[in-house]
Amino acid sequence: MSETVPTTPSLPPLPAPSAQAERLIECGVPEVAGLAPAAFRAFAARADTLAGGGGALLAVHPDLAPASALAPLLRRDGKPGFVVTDMTDVDLFAPLDPGTLPEAPLYLVTGLDRGDHLADWSPAEALPALTARHRTPLLLTEGIHWVLQQPGALERNHCFMTIGSRLRKADGTLDSRTPALWISNGTGRDGRERRDAPKVGWCWWGNRHTWLGFASATGREAPAA
Repeated sequence: MSETVPTTPSLPPLPAPSAQAERLIECGVPEVAGLAPAAFRAFAARADTLAGGGGALLAVHPDLAPASALAPLLRRDGKPGFVVTDMTDVDLFAPLDPGTLPEAPLYLVTGLDRGDHLADWSPAEALPALTARHRTPLLLTEGIHWVLQQPGALERNHCFMTIGSRLRKADGTLDSRTPALWISNGTGRDGRERRDAPKVGWCWWGNRHTWLGFASATGREAPAA
């Protein structure tokens, strides 16, 4: 498939890391991660001074804050986020390339893009296209962090997959499910009460969806103390 130039409006810049830290503290993420709020504030203070700190996403290492604990912190129209019932193994979806993740409890994700221009591509088609542009697909937990900070990153007909997280089976092969974030229609096992709530689900590796892009970044870094 040929990749086209993005035509959807750009999202506004993310807040400064210090503001993001306060948002995470407000949501209770330090308790989830087993870290003190002071650690978030100290990291953010260092990140604020970086030349590339503006527009970067503050993220917690998935080993400390797994998707199952972060998803319920999401809110849309007052409704909490959730993980689909047939994804009880959501926290086993780990970085496809572990070497891309800083060995630090907190880190920055730079150059975020929702990947709207890759809508109607399959994950199998999108991954090599992202790699060719020297971009790294977002992890599921990073996608949740993004929506925590910027709920507008998730909108109807413009949701996204996070194919940087994959489940490796016991025989070494990859599970054909790929995680994604979208908005519930309140049908089926979701329940009517969850209509319009943020939703963590999955799609097949070879399937295309017109309303799912592929979120990616230019890199990850952890400013030294």
